[in-house]
Amino acid sequence: MFTEKQLNEMAWEIIGAGITVHRRIGPGCLESAYSPCFALELTRRKLDFRREVALTLRYDELVIPRAYIVDYIVMGCIVAELKAVATTTNLDRRQVLTYLEISGCPLGLLLYFGAMKFSDEVKRVVNNFPEGTNPLCQDNFLIR
Repeated sequence: MFTEKQLNEMAWEIIGAGITVHRRIGPGCLESAYSPCFALELTRRKLDFRREVALTLRYDELVIPRAYIVDYIVMGCIVAELKAVATTTNLDRRQVLTYLEISGCPLGLLLYFGAMKFSDEVKRVVNNFPEGTNPLCQDNFLIR
């Protein structure tokens, strides 16, 4: 488990990776263009991550594997969700909160690459920060 300070430092690096990509590519591209560049920047910052992480949904006896796909889980504890649109929506925040609850991760970042100024549209979403919670499904990906 990471401390609040460590989580905030990692979040700062993740946001920095996004800023670098946004400065080089700019707004107006598809998420499929931003994502590999973002992955390269995370690698350059020596942040361990997994892309397109499948999360399982359990509803009573029903098990739905791959019900959700998280863009990135960084260092096993921060969800990074990339958007190619310009502005935030409540639905985007709810989506990330759902990912946090299912995975147990304490922090999520919404990264809006379609924004004219990237840093203005980065949003933090928390789940019992800094501890996180027990994942709702033990089959989900976690590095702990």
